[in-house]
Amino acid sequence: MSRYRRMRADAVFVTRAARVGLVAVLVVGAFTRNVSVVVNATGALAVSYLPGVLQRDLQVPLPPWTAAYVAVAVLLHAVGMVALYDDVPWWDHLTHVLSASIVAGVAYLVVTAFDEHDDRIALPQPYLGAYVVAFAVAAGVVWEVGEEGMRQLALAAGFEPVLVVYGLEDTILDLVFDAAGGLVVAAFGHVRLQEPARELGRRLRR
Repeated sequence: MSRYRRMRADAVFVTRAARVGLVAVLVVGAFTRNVSVVVNATGALAVSYLPGVLQRDLQVPLPPWTAAYVAVAVLLHAVGMVALYDDVPWWDHLTHVLSASIVAGVAYLVVTAFDEHDDRIALPQPYLGAYVVAFAVAAGVVWEVGEEGMRQLALAAGFEPVLVVYGLEDTILDLVFDAAGGLVVAAFGHVRLQEPARELGRRLRR
């Protein structure tokens, strides 16, 4: 078996294992009647299939480990909803770095693809890195505002909030780690994402 095929096989195994873990979290949430766990695990399970849909149905070229990376990231978030967000101080920071790196990776792919597609666009690497970090932080701000908004709506309607908000200090820390996730992609995106992005750009030319 070639190295590439072995890599794909390993990625598929990790992705499936993560989905099994998500189903387990969903079952735990159902048995404990924890609505937050059930909703988050269900959403995470749906998100884990998005890379496959993009590759299969929209023909978006993605690195072999993309689906596995996304599946593990959402699994860690779902597991955190069971207890770890409260019991392990750094768990929330870890999941924010991972989720922000996914968002930043999408931004990197899209911008680099359009750079390849349109000769009028020329974005030097330092500016691309700054854009990726800014996008990750901006997405984090939107998430934090939406999180608080959904919480207030749930409370006003008399329901248990699906998402937990820990206060302003926690929100600021979340954004710091969102920036860290963006920095990871800004620093290393050209290693793993540049070629898929260029391939996507070439397809846009057709």
